[in-house]
Amino acid sequence: MNLGIIFPLGIYLAFVFGAAIYAYTKRSKGDFLTEYYVGNRSMTGFVLAMTTASTYASASSFVGGPGAAYKFGLGWVLLAMIQVPAVWLALGALGKKFALLSRESKALTINDLLLYRYKNKYLVWISCIALLIAFFAAMTVQFIGGARLLETTIGISYTNALLIFAVTVGLYTFIGGFRAVVLTDTIQGTVMILGTIILLGATTYAAGGIESAVQKLNEIDPHLTSPYGPNEMLGFQFMASFWVLVCFGVVGLPHTAVRCMAFKDSKALHNGMLIGTIVLALVMLGMHLSGALGRAILPALDVPDQVIPTLMLQVLPPIVAGIFLAAPMSAIMSTIDAQLIQSSSIFVKDLYLSTKPEMAQNQKKISWFSSIITLILTALLILAALNPPKMIIWLNLFAFGGLEAAFLWVIVLGLYWQKANAVGAICSMVVGLTSYVGLTAASIKLFDFHAIVPSLLFGLIAFLVGNKLGEKSQ
Repeated sequence: MNLGIIFPLGIYLAFVFGAAIYAYTKRSKGDFLTEYYVGNRSMTGFVLAMTTASTYASASSFVGGPGAAYKFGLGWVLLAMIQVPAVWLALGALGKKFALLSRESKALTINDLLLYRYKNKYLVWISCIALLIAFFAAMTVQFIGGARLLETTIGISYTNALLIFAVTVGLYTFIGGFRAVVLTDTIQGTVMILGTIILLGATTYAAGGIESAVQKLNEIDPHLTSPYGPNEMLGFQFMASFWVLVCFGVVGLPHTAVRCMAFKDSKALHNGMLIGTIVLALVMLGMHLSGALGRAILPALDVPDQVIPTLMLQVLPPIVAGIFLAAPMSAIMSTIDAQLIQSSSIFVKDLYLSTKPEMAQNQKKISWFSSIITLILTALLILAALNPPKMIIWLNLFAFGGLEAAFLWVIVLGLYWQKANAVGAICSMVVGLTSYVGLTAASIKLFDFHAIVPSLLFGLIAFLVGNKLGEKSQ
């Protein structure tokens, strides 16, 4: 076990738990539901930027994405930059309208808003099922990414690493709720930026400079320095699909959208858009470039996802590696805590309180119930992550796509199209999600596009057709 790495990581985790305990003291003074799920709608621009960017940046940004860049070369780095405007697009498209609607309706969850906008409980039930399935897949990926990092850097078994990671995330989300999540996201976002800059600098230095690293990549395989990658896999259809999946479609991600309910004012929103985009650009470029150049230093890794943790051990002194380890841990933890708390809100707010609304007055029981749900979900995720694949990026993108196929049109058209009705929204959600899962499971690529492209198209057509049927029935 590497104590030089564990020491700074321990200090970082102490900060994280400190933030959670601070959030707990705040939570005990206000209304539990508003505080636990949207932090009393008090986020400033910097906090909004950090929580949105760090929630978006995940195990895929620090483990899976650099792993893919290691395997497919510099072309994947270019591809990764497609997602830089994601925060700008998501906050810009949803921000003000979402905030107004959620304050007007006193909504605390995405399902509260859907119920207020569409006035249909069946839509909310379908939404709950879609959210829980997709979040479970996405959170499993984050657990695997976190365990992989600890396994490689600290030198413990995968199972022990998984348990340590899961207990840490589960406990601080359990203690603090939404305010703890955004506070830790702010700390984590700052750590992510510093860690990215340190690792990229050290990797470039260890490879003998950019020119030398590119020359070594060329010697390993000339396709690693081509914009199209090995076997010309990064062609137009792949890039267009990737843009839809990780940039345009992000507008439809519920755990990103829910942040638009919690910022303080318009100034916070505008600052959040600008700072969040800069943070995301730094992290995406730095981490993916480190992964690609890392192949010049470590040319024969069997598991591409291990490139970042292995690079940390190879190019950084132990204490610095320990500080850097907090960066990918931050990215992963900040994504999973957001999804964990939203999953908890589905059980408590959307399912339990919708059948027993009178229980909303019993703050103590709701608080206890929310915490228990968070811990049970954590235990189930540990079981799901026990047998990990070699590359997690595909599983993460699958979960991403499922959420977008189900929610993109329901959220966007619900906000911007006055005539949008519940029949159209249900049709879009069902058709979008089932076609996405069906096309992915059968490995069908219509016109060589990723399943998300036709699924969103089918979902849009289903919305328009369903909307017409809904108008007639009214």
